[in-house]
Amino acid sequence: MDRSSEIANFLRTRRARITPESAGLPADGRPRRVPGLRREEAARLAGVSTEYYTRLEQGRAAHPSSEVVDALARALRLDATEHEHLTDLLARPGTRRAPVNPQRVRQGLHLMLQTLDHVPAYILGRRTDVLASNRLARAVLTDFDALPVPRRNLARYYLLDPQARERIRDWEQVACETVAMLRLEAGRCPGDRRLADLIGELTLKSPQFSTWWNDHRVLRHTHGTKHYWHPLVGDLHFFYESLNLPGDENQILCVYMPEPGSATAESLRILSSWNAPATDTAPGPRPAGPGGTVGPDT
Repeated sequence: MDRSSEIANFLRTRRARITPESAGLPADGRPRRVPGLRREEAARLAGVSTEYYTRLEQGRAAHPSSEVVDALARALRLDATEHEHLTDLLARPGTRRAPVNPQRVRQGLHLMLQTLDHVPAYILGRRTDVLASNRLARAVLTDFDALPVPRRNLARYYLLDPQARERIRDWEQVACETVAMLRLEAGRCPGDRRLADLIGELTLKSPQFSTWWNDHRVLRHTHGTKHYWHPLVGDLHFFYESLNLPGDENQILCVYMPEPGSATAESLRILSSWNAPATDTAPGPRPAGPGGTVGPDT
């Protein structure tokens, strides 16, 4: 990605969503060619000169202090994730390095997924790679273990697999939010070649991807609800929680939980009986490798 363009487009889209009235600025009577704040208004709210703000938005300014970044975040009403993204975009070159080592899932985490066999659960890594999943996650979403390792990716599944549109009731919202998750990671790891390749593939193959990508929305999922459909048991409603795992801040445990006593809980019981461990063809945890980790290289 071109960092100057990323900074410019992110700042422009953020100030475009704020009206002068909502920011408490008096009307000046001048016609507006674009919605939202003008550069000089954003600069005034942030307490910096218009010249400096313009240089920032054009990617020509020296790397601002954390105080300036905080002031910009307040002026543009950025949430915590957007604030983090702006900090990443404005970081000095070399402070954000591309990932080098493959991610591996510890044997203990594989065992934990097996313990959670009554609910869908999986572990996400960088670029929304699916590093490991239990049998109910494979039954409810798709059998990631049956795919070649490079294809085990949640964004690729949501945006490119026709089955995803059938399985996910609120597909458009889920797919759009997943693009926002990739945008956040692209700001954090601008030199990640595999991430760039994934973005390029989605740009070429998904009709909706470019529109969502150009919104410059960023998102980190932590909790919420999911609504799926399964051809054998019908509608499934879940609460989900996403938890960062110790030992690798880029590994996230995602767990889908039904309301106790609900129709979804009964449907999961049925799915679990149909996908009993005796017929589960997914490989179990392998002996720990260097560093005590196991799992596919991703």
